[in-house]
Amino acid sequence: MDPVQFSDLLTQTGDEAVGFLTGLLRRWNLYQIGLMLAAFAAARLLGKLASARFRTWVRSKEGWSKLQLRWLLAVEKRMWLVIWALILWGIYLVMQEVTWPSRSYLIRIVAEIASAWVFVSFAVQLVRNPFLRRIVRWSLWIYVTILLLGAQDRTMAVLDTFAVEFGDFRLSLLAILKALVVTALLFSFARIVATQTSSRIKENEDISPSMRVLLVKVLQITLYAAAFFIGLKAVGFDLTGLAVLSGAIGVGLGFGLQKVVSNLVSGVIILLDKSIKPGDVISLGDTFGWINTLGARYASVVTRDGKEYLIPNEDLITGQVVNWSHSNDFVRLDIFFGTSYDNDPHEVRRLAVAAAASVERVLHTHSPVCHIVGFGDSSVDYILRFWITDPTGGLTNIRGNVYLALWDAFKEHGISIPYPQREVRVLDGPALAATPPE
Repeated sequence: MDPVQFSDLLTQTGDEAVGFLTGLLRRWNLYQIGLMLAAFAAARLLGKLASARFRTWVRSKEGWSKLQLRWLLAVEKRMWLVIWALILWGIYLVMQEVTWPSRSYLIRIVAEIASAWVFVSFAVQLVRNPFLRRIVRWSLWIYVTILLLGAQDRTMAVLDTFAVEFGDFRLSLLAILKALVVTALLFSFARIVATQTSSRIKENEDISPSMRVLLVKVLQITLYAAAFFIGLKAVGFDLTGLAVLSGAIGVGLGFGLQKVVSNLVSGVIILLDKSIKPGDVISLGDTFGWINTLGARYASVVTRDGKEYLIPNEDLITGQVVNWSHSNDFVRLDIFFGTSYDNDPHEVRRLAVAAAASVERVLHTHSPVCHIVGFGDSSVDYILRFWITDPTGGLTNIRGNVYLALWDAFKEHGISIPYPQREVRVLDGPALAATPPE
Protein backbone atom coordinates (compact mmCIF):
# COMPACT_ATOMS: atom_id res chain seq x y z
CA MET A 1 0.00 0.00 0.00
CA ASP A 2 1.07 3.61 -0.53
CA PRO A 3 2.26 4.94 2.89
CA VAL A 4 1.34 8.53 2.03
CA GLN A 5 -2.15 7.58 0.89
CA PHE A 6 -2.69 5.45 3.96
CA SER A 7 -1.46 8.20 6.28
CA ASP A 8 -3.80 10.75 4.70
CA LEU A 9 -6.74 8.38 4.91
CA LEU A 10 -5.97 7.55 8.53
CA THR A 11 -5.71 11.23 9.43
CA GLN A 12 -8.99 12.06 7.72
CA THR A 13 -10.73 9.12 9.42
CA GLY A 14 -9.35 10.20 12.80
CA ASP A 15 -10.57 13.78 12.32
CA GLU A 16 -14.05 12.51 11.44
CA ALA A 17 -14.08 10.24 14.49
CA VAL A 18 -13.03 13.10 16.77
CA GLY A 19 -15.74 15.30 15.27
CA PHE A 20 -18.35 12.60 15.81
CA LEU A 21 -17.32 12.06 19.46
CA THR A 22 -17.31 15.82 20.06
CA GLY A 23 -20.85 16.02 18.71
CA LEU A 24 -21.96 13.38 21.20
CA LEU A 25 -21.05 15.68 24.08
CA ARG A 26 -23.93 18.00 23.32
CA ARG A 27 -26.63 18.14 25.97
CA TRP A 28 -29.47 16.44 24.08
CA ASN A 29 -27.09 13.75 22.77
CA LEU A 30 -26.06 13.00 26.34
CA TYR A 31 -29.74 12.73 27.26
CA GLN A 32 -30.24 10.23 24.46
CA ILE A 33 -27.20 8.21 25.55
CA GLY A 34 -28.49 8.17 29.12
CA LEU A 35 -31.92 6.97 27.99
CA MET A 36 -30.35 4.23 25.87
CA LEU A 37 -28.17 3.05 28.77
CA ALA A 38 -31.17 2.99 31.10
CA ALA A 39 -33.14 1.06 28.47
CA PHE A 40 -30.23 -1.37 28.12
CA ALA A 41 -30.13 -2.04 31.88
CA ALA A 42 -33.90 -2.56 32.00
CA ALA A 43 -33.74 -4.88 28.97
CA ARG A 44 -31.05 -7.02 30.59
CA LEU A 45 -33.11 -7.37 33.76
CA LEU A 46 -36.38 -8.08 31.97
CA GLY A 47 -34.62 -10.43 29.56
CA LYS A 48 -33.23 -12.52 32.39
CA LEU A 49 -36.68 -12.85 33.97
CA ALA A 50 -38.42 -13.60 30.66
CA SER A 51 -35.75 -16.11 29.54
CA ALA A 52 -36.37 -18.36 32.56
CA ARG A 53 -40.10 -18.59 31.85
CA PHE A 54 -39.52 -18.94 28.12
CA ARG A 55 -37.05 -21.82 28.71
CA THR A 56 -39.64 -23.61 30.84
CA TRP A 57 -42.22 -23.20 28.08
CA VAL A 58 -39.82 -24.53 25.42
CA ARG A 59 -39.02 -27.64 27.46
CA SER A 60 -42.71 -28.52 27.51
CA LYS A 61 -42.80 -28.71 23.70
CA GLU A 62 -42.23 -32.10 22.07
CA GLY A 63 -41.99 -33.24 18.47
CA TRP A 64 -40.66 -29.93 17.13
CA SER A 65 -38.08 -29.91 14.32
CA LYS A 66 -34.44 -28.96 14.90
CA LEU A 67 -34.87 -25.72 12.95
CA GLN A 68 -37.80 -24.68 15.14
CA LEU A 69 -35.83 -25.52 18.27
CA ARG A 70 -32.84 -23.49 17.01
CA TRP A 71 -35.11 -20.48 16.46
CA LEU A 72 -36.60 -20.83 19.93
CA LEU A 73 -33.11 -21.09 21.39
CA ALA A 74 -32.10 -17.94 19.50
CA VAL A 75 -35.15 -16.14 20.94
CA GLU A 76 -34.19 -17.28 24.45
CA LYS A 77 -30.57 -16.16 24.08
CA ARG A 78 -31.44 -12.80 22.47
CA MET A 79 -34.47 -12.04 24.62
CA TRP A 80 -32.75 -9.01 26.13
CA LEU A 81 -31.87 -7.69 22.67
CA VAL A 82 -35.48 -8.00 21.49
CA ILE A 83 -36.71 -6.17 24.61
CA TRP A 84 -34.04 -3.48 24.22
CA ALA A 85 -35.05 -2.84 20.59
CA LEU A 86 -38.73 -2.59 21.57
CA ILE A 87 -37.96 -0.17 24.43
CA LEU A 88 -35.81 2.00 22.14
CA TRP A 89 -38.53 2.19 19.51
CA GLY A 90 -41.03 3.10 22.21
CA ILE A 91 -38.79 5.89 23.53
CA TYR A 92 -38.18 7.14 19.99
CA LEU A 93 -41.90 7.31 19.16
CA VAL A 94 -42.63 9.17 22.39
CA MET A 95 -39.80 11.66 21.81
CA GLN A 96 -41.04 12.25 18.27
CA GLU A 97 -44.30 13.50 19.77
CA VAL A 98 -42.99 15.56 22.71
CA THR A 99 -39.81 17.10 21.29
CA TRP A 100 -37.98 17.87 18.04
CA PRO A 101 -36.95 14.97 15.76
CA SER A 102 -33.29 16.07 15.92
CA ARG A 103 -33.25 15.27 19.63
CA SER A 104 -33.98 11.55 19.09
CA TYR A 105 -31.93 10.64 16.01
CA LEU A 106 -29.32 8.72 18.04
CA ILE A 107 -32.03 6.58 19.59
CA ARG A 108 -33.45 5.87 16.13
CA ILE A 109 -30.05 4.77 14.79
CA VAL A 110 -29.36 2.47 17.75
CA ALA A 111 -32.93 1.08 17.57
CA GLU A 112 -32.39 0.28 13.88
CA ILE A 113 -29.07 -1.42 14.67
CA ALA A 114 -30.62 -3.45 17.51
CA SER A 115 -33.53 -4.49 15.27
CA ALA A 116 -31.12 -5.51 12.52
CA TRP A 117 -29.14 -7.58 15.01
CA VAL A 118 -32.33 -9.36 16.09
CA PHE A 119 -33.22 -10.13 12.48
CA VAL A 120 -29.70 -11.45 11.78
CA SER A 121 -29.80 -13.63 14.91
CA PHE A 122 -32.94 -15.35 13.62
CA ALA A 123 -31.90 -15.54 9.96
CA VAL A 124 -28.56 -17.26 10.62
CA GLN A 125 -30.35 -20.20 12.25
CA LEU A 126 -30.72 -21.54 8.71
CA VAL A 127 -26.98 -22.31 8.84
CA ARG A 128 -26.64 -25.77 10.37
CA ASN A 129 -22.95 -25.77 11.32
CA PRO A 130 -22.54 -24.04 14.73
CA PHE A 131 -19.04 -22.66 14.01
CA LEU A 132 -20.01 -21.37 10.58
CA ARG A 133 -23.26 -19.96 12.01
CA ARG A 134 -21.26 -17.96 14.57
CA ILE A 135 -18.97 -16.54 11.87
CA VAL A 136 -21.90 -15.56 9.66
CA ARG A 137 -23.73 -13.93 12.58
CA TRP A 138 -20.80 -11.74 13.64
CA SER A 139 -19.98 -10.83 10.04
CA LEU A 140 -23.55 -9.72 9.36
CA TRP A 141 -23.72 -7.83 12.65
CA ILE A 142 -20.60 -5.86 11.68
CA TYR A 143 -21.88 -5.27 8.16
CA VAL A 144 -25.35 -3.99 9.14
CA THR A 145 -23.81 -1.77 11.83
CA ILE A 146 -21.46 -0.14 9.34
CA LEU A 147 -24.28 0.17 6.81
CA LEU A 148 -26.72 1.82 9.23
CA LEU A 149 -24.04 4.20 10.51
CA GLY A 150 -23.38 5.30 6.92
CA ALA A 151 -19.70 4.40 7.15
CA GLN A 152 -19.57 1.87 4.32
CA ASP A 153 -17.67 4.13 1.89
CA ARG A 154 -15.06 5.05 4.47
CA THR A 155 -14.66 1.41 5.57
CA MET A 156 -14.26 0.22 1.98
CA ALA A 157 -11.65 2.91 1.34
CA VAL A 158 -9.65 1.83 4.41
CA LEU A 159 -9.83 -1.87 3.48
CA ASP A 160 -8.79 -1.11 -0.08
CA THR A 161 -5.58 0.57 1.11
CA PHE A 162 -4.35 -2.75 2.56
CA ALA A 163 -3.12 -4.38 -0.64
CA VAL A 164 -0.19 -6.19 -2.19
CA GLU A 165 0.81 -5.99 -5.84
CA PHE A 166 2.34 -8.61 -8.12
CA GLY A 167 3.11 -6.87 -11.38
CA ASP A 168 -0.23 -5.78 -12.83
CA PHE A 169 -2.15 -7.82 -10.28
CA ARG A 170 -3.33 -6.00 -7.15
CA LEU A 171 -4.84 -7.92 -4.24
CA SER A 172 -6.47 -5.85 -1.51
CA LEU A 173 -8.16 -6.80 1.73
CA LEU A 174 -11.42 -5.45 0.32
CA ALA A 175 -11.14 -7.74 -2.73
CA ILE A 176 -10.45 -10.73 -0.49
CA LEU A 177 -13.51 -10.00 1.65
CA LYS A 178 -15.64 -9.59 -1.47
CA ALA A 179 -14.33 -12.89 -2.83
CA LEU A 180 -15.08 -14.65 0.46
CA VAL A 181 -18.62 -13.29 0.51
CA VAL A 182 -19.25 -14.18 -3.14
CA THR A 183 -17.72 -17.64 -2.72
CA ALA A 184 -19.74 -18.28 0.46
CA LEU A 185 -22.97 -17.28 -1.27
CA LEU A 186 -22.14 -19.40 -4.31
CA PHE A 187 -21.24 -22.39 -2.15
CA SER A 188 -24.48 -22.01 -0.22
CA PHE A 189 -26.43 -21.84 -3.47
CA ALA A 190 -24.51 -24.84 -4.85
CA ARG A 191 -25.21 -26.79 -1.67
CA ILE A 192 -28.94 -26.07 -1.86
CA VAL A 193 -29.12 -27.01 -5.54
CA ALA A 194 -27.03 -30.15 -4.97
CA THR A 195 -29.18 -31.24 -2.02
CA GLN A 196 -32.46 -30.74 -3.85
CA THR A 197 -31.23 -32.36 -7.06
CA SER A 198 -29.62 -35.25 -5.19
CA SER A 199 -32.86 -36.06 -3.39
CA ARG A 200 -34.69 -36.16 -6.72
CA ILE A 201 -32.04 -38.39 -8.29
CA LYS A 202 -32.08 -40.80 -5.32
CA GLU A 203 -35.88 -41.09 -5.59
CA ASN A 204 -35.73 -41.98 -9.29
CA GLU A 205 -36.19 -45.75 -9.49
CA ASP A 206 -35.41 -45.79 -13.23
CA ILE A 207 -31.72 -45.12 -12.48
CA SER A 208 -29.59 -47.85 -10.94
CA PRO A 209 -28.27 -47.20 -7.40
CA SER A 210 -24.65 -46.98 -8.56
CA MET A 211 -25.51 -44.47 -11.30
CA ARG A 212 -27.45 -42.40 -8.77
CA VAL A 213 -24.37 -42.13 -6.59
CA LEU A 214 -22.19 -41.26 -9.60
CA LEU A 215 -24.58 -38.57 -10.84
CA VAL A 216 -24.83 -37.02 -7.38
CA LYS A 217 -21.04 -36.86 -6.97
CA VAL A 218 -20.48 -35.42 -10.47
CA LEU A 219 -23.15 -32.79 -9.78
CA GLN A 220 -21.59 -31.85 -6.43
CA ILE A 221 -18.07 -31.60 -7.86
CA THR A 222 -19.29 -29.47 -10.80
CA LEU A 223 -21.27 -27.04 -8.64
CA TYR A 224 -18.60 -26.60 -5.97
CA ALA A 225 -15.81 -26.23 -8.56
CA ALA A 226 -17.84 -23.58 -10.40
CA ALA A 227 -18.43 -21.71 -7.13
CA PHE A 228 -14.71 -21.80 -6.32
CA PHE A 229 -13.54 -20.54 -9.71
CA ILE A 230 -16.19 -17.82 -9.84
CA GLY A 231 -15.01 -16.70 -6.41
CA LEU A 232 -11.43 -16.50 -7.69
CA LYS A 233 -12.62 -14.55 -10.70
CA ALA A 234 -14.38 -12.09 -8.38
CA VAL A 235 -11.00 -11.27 -6.81
CA GLY A 236 -9.57 -10.62 -10.24
CA PHE A 237 -7.29 -13.64 -10.17
CA ASP A 238 -6.08 -14.71 -13.61
CA LEU A 239 -7.28 -18.29 -14.03
CA THR A 240 -4.75 -18.97 -16.78
CA GLY A 241 -2.11 -19.04 -14.08
CA LEU A 242 -3.70 -22.18 -12.71
CA ALA A 243 -2.18 -24.15 -15.60
CA VAL A 244 1.26 -24.10 -13.98
CA LEU A 245 -0.25 -24.84 -10.59
CA SER A 246 -2.23 -27.79 -11.95
CA GLY A 247 0.97 -29.20 -13.47
CA ALA A 248 2.73 -29.02 -10.12
CA ILE A 249 -0.25 -30.62 -8.42
CA GLY A 250 -0.19 -33.42 -11.01
CA VAL A 251 3.45 -34.18 -10.19
CA GLY A 252 2.63 -34.21 -6.48
CA LEU A 253 -0.27 -36.54 -7.05
CA GLY A 254 1.91 -38.88 -9.05
CA PHE A 255 4.44 -39.29 -6.23
CA GLY A 256 2.77 -38.61 -2.90
CA LEU A 257 -0.92 -39.32 -3.40
CA GLN A 258 -0.89 -42.52 -5.43
CA LYS A 259 -3.18 -44.38 -3.03
CA VAL A 260 -5.63 -41.49 -2.80
CA VAL A 261 -5.86 -41.15 -6.60
CA SER A 262 -6.10 -44.94 -6.94
CA ASN A 263 -9.05 -45.01 -4.53
CA LEU A 264 -10.74 -42.13 -6.36
CA VAL A 265 -10.36 -43.81 -9.75
CA SER A 266 -11.44 -47.16 -8.29
CA GLY A 267 -14.55 -45.48 -6.87
CA VAL A 268 -15.49 -44.16 -10.31
CA ILE A 269 -14.89 -47.61 -11.87
CA ILE A 270 -17.10 -49.27 -9.24
CA LEU A 271 -19.90 -46.82 -9.97
CA LEU A 272 -19.59 -47.28 -13.73
CA ASP A 273 -19.39 -51.08 -13.91
CA LYS A 274 -22.09 -51.50 -11.22
CA SER A 275 -20.20 -54.38 -9.62
CA ILE A 276 -21.05 -53.03 -6.16
CA LYS A 277 -23.91 -50.73 -5.29
CA PRO A 278 -25.53 -49.42 -2.10
CA GLY A 279 -27.57 -52.15 -0.43
CA ASP A 280 -25.49 -55.07 -1.75
CA VAL A 281 -24.44 -57.74 0.73
CA ILE A 282 -20.74 -58.52 0.40
CA SER A 283 -18.03 -60.59 2.04
CA LEU A 284 -14.45 -59.34 1.97
CA GLY A 285 -12.11 -61.50 4.00
CA ASP A 286 -13.60 -61.80 7.48
CA THR A 287 -15.93 -58.83 6.91
CA PHE A 288 -19.55 -59.62 6.08
CA GLY A 289 -22.14 -56.85 5.77
CA TRP A 290 -24.04 -54.65 3.40
CA ILE A 291 -22.92 -51.54 1.53
CA ASN A 292 -24.23 -48.48 3.32
CA THR A 293 -22.66 -45.74 1.20
CA LEU A 294 -20.15 -45.47 -1.63
CA GLY A 295 -17.76 -42.59 -1.01
CA ALA A 296 -15.13 -41.02 -3.24
CA ARG A 297 -12.34 -42.80 -1.33
CA TYR A 298 -13.97 -45.68 0.50
CA ALA A 299 -17.09 -47.82 0.82
CA SER A 300 -18.97 -48.00 4.11
CA VAL A 301 -19.87 -51.60 5.03
CA VAL A 302 -22.15 -52.16 8.04
CA THR A 303 -22.04 -55.57 9.69
CA ARG A 304 -24.74 -57.36 11.65
CA ASP A 305 -23.15 -56.40 14.98
CA GLY A 306 -23.38 -52.69 14.16
CA LYS A 307 -19.74 -52.14 13.23
CA GLU A 308 -19.07 -49.91 10.25
CA TYR A 309 -16.00 -50.75 8.17
CA LEU A 310 -14.51 -48.15 5.81
CA ILE A 311 -13.01 -50.25 3.03
CA PRO A 312 -10.81 -48.44 0.46
CA ASN A 313 -12.21 -48.61 -3.05
CA GLU A 314 -8.94 -50.06 -4.33
CA ASP A 315 -9.43 -53.19 -2.17
CA LEU A 316 -12.85 -53.73 -3.74
CA ILE A 317 -11.28 -53.62 -7.21
CA THR A 318 -8.13 -55.68 -6.64
CA GLY A 319 -9.34 -58.08 -3.93
CA GLN A 320 -11.71 -61.03 -4.12
CA VAL A 321 -15.14 -59.80 -3.09
CA VAL A 322 -18.17 -62.04 -2.63
CA ASN A 323 -21.27 -60.11 -3.66
CA TRP A 324 -24.25 -62.04 -2.37
CA SER A 325 -26.75 -59.87 -4.27
CA HIS A 326 -24.91 -58.81 -7.43
CA SER A 327 -27.22 -60.13 -10.17
CA ASN A 328 -30.16 -61.13 -7.96
CA ASP A 329 -31.16 -61.43 -4.33
CA PHE A 330 -31.25 -65.26 -4.23
CA VAL A 331 -28.74 -66.74 -1.78
CA ARG A 332 -28.26 -70.47 -1.21
CA LEU A 333 -27.13 -71.72 2.18
CA ASP A 334 -25.80 -75.18 3.08
CA ILE A 335 -25.78 -76.90 6.45
CA PHE A 336 -24.32 -80.31 7.29
CA PHE A 337 -25.55 -82.90 9.80
CA GLY A 338 -25.39 -86.63 10.47
CA THR A 339 -27.81 -89.29 11.75
CA SER A 340 -27.48 -92.83 13.08
CA TYR A 341 -27.09 -95.82 10.76
CA ASP A 342 -30.23 -97.24 12.37
CA ASN A 343 -32.44 -94.49 10.89
CA ASP A 344 -34.06 -94.71 7.46
CA PRO A 345 -32.23 -92.20 5.18
CA HIS A 346 -35.36 -91.64 3.09
CA GLU A 347 -37.27 -90.61 6.22
CA VAL A 348 -34.37 -88.42 7.34
CA ARG A 349 -34.30 -86.58 4.01
CA ARG A 350 -38.07 -86.04 4.06
CA LEU A 351 -38.01 -84.68 7.62
CA ALA A 352 -35.03 -82.41 6.89
CA VAL A 353 -36.72 -80.85 3.83
CA ALA A 354 -39.97 -80.32 5.75
CA ALA A 355 -38.11 -78.80 8.73
CA ALA A 356 -36.23 -76.34 6.52
CA ALA A 357 -39.41 -75.36 4.66
CA SER A 358 -41.13 -74.58 7.96
CA VAL A 359 -38.65 -71.76 8.77
CA GLU A 360 -40.05 -68.33 7.95
CA ARG A 361 -37.32 -66.85 5.73
CA VAL A 362 -36.70 -70.02 3.66
CA LEU A 363 -38.11 -69.75 0.12
CA HIS A 364 -40.83 -72.13 -1.00
CA THR A 365 -40.39 -71.26 -4.69
CA HIS A 366 -36.90 -72.79 -4.48
CA SER A 367 -37.66 -75.90 -2.44
CA PRO A 368 -35.02 -77.10 0.02
CA VAL A 369 -33.17 -80.30 -0.93
CA CYS A 370 -31.30 -82.86 1.16
CA HIS A 371 -28.65 -85.32 -0.08
CA ILE A 372 -26.40 -87.96 1.41
CA VAL A 373 -22.79 -86.90 1.04
CA GLY A 374 -21.02 -89.80 2.73
CA PHE A 375 -20.91 -92.63 5.24
CA GLY A 376 -18.92 -91.49 8.22
CA ASP A 377 -17.32 -93.43 11.05
CA SER A 378 -20.28 -92.86 13.34
CA SER A 379 -23.08 -91.43 11.18
CA VAL A 380 -24.62 -91.06 7.77
CA ASP A 381 -23.66 -87.55 6.61
CA TYR A 382 -26.16 -85.27 4.87
CA ILE A 383 -26.19 -81.78 3.29
CA LEU A 384 -29.32 -79.61 3.47
CA ARG A 385 -29.61 -76.76 0.96
CA PHE A 386 -32.16 -73.94 1.03
CA TRP A 387 -32.59 -70.45 -0.45
CA ILE A 388 -33.30 -66.99 0.96
CA THR A 389 -33.71 -63.54 -0.59
CA ASP A 390 -32.82 -61.29 2.35
CA PRO A 391 -29.14 -61.78 3.24
CA THR A 392 -29.19 -58.39 5.00
CA GLY A 393 -31.33 -60.10 7.64
CA GLY A 394 -28.32 -62.25 8.60
CA LEU A 395 -26.99 -65.68 7.71
CA THR A 396 -26.04 -67.09 11.10
CA ASN A 397 -29.53 -66.60 12.53
CA ILE A 398 -31.28 -68.35 9.61
CA ARG A 399 -28.87 -71.29 9.85
CA GLY A 400 -29.56 -71.47 13.58
CA ASN A 401 -33.32 -71.49 12.99
CA VAL A 402 -33.01 -74.33 10.47
CA TYR A 403 -30.82 -76.35 12.87
CA LEU A 404 -33.41 -75.81 15.60
CA ALA A 405 -36.21 -76.98 13.29
CA LEU A 406 -34.16 -80.11 12.46
CA TRP A 407 -33.65 -80.81 16.17
CA ASP A 408 -37.39 -80.56 16.87
CA ALA A 409 -38.33 -82.72 13.88
CA PHE A 410 -35.75 -85.43 14.66
CA LYS A 411 -36.71 -85.51 18.34
CA GLU A 412 -40.40 -85.87 17.46
CA HIS A 413 -39.81 -88.79 15.04
CA GLY A 414 -37.09 -90.59 16.97
CA ILE A 415 -34.20 -89.73 14.66
CA SER A 416 -30.95 -89.88 16.63
CA ILE A 417 -27.79 -87.88 16.09
CA PRO A 418 -24.99 -90.30 17.16
CA TYR A 419 -21.91 -89.63 19.21
CA PRO A 420 -18.54 -90.72 17.82
CA GLN A 421 -18.26 -94.50 18.28
CA ARG A 422 -15.01 -96.33 19.10
CA GLU A 423 -14.46 -100.10 19.56
CA VAL A 424 -12.42 -101.07 22.61
CA ARG A 425 -11.09 -104.69 22.83
CA VAL A 426 -10.20 -106.06 26.27
CA LEU A 427 -7.67 -108.88 26.21
CA ASP A 428 -7.93 -111.86 28.66
CA GLY A 429 -5.23 -112.71 31.24
CA PRO A 430 -3.05 -115.31 29.38
CA ALA A 431 -3.06 -113.27 26.20
CA LEU A 432 -2.08 -110.19 28.18
CA ALA A 433 0.72 -112.09 29.91
CA ALA A 434 2.02 -113.40 26.60
CA THR A 435 2.47 -109.91 25.37
CA PRO A 436 6.25 -109.19 25.38
CA PRO A 437 7.26 -106.21 27.45
CA GLU A 438 8.49 -103.15 25.60
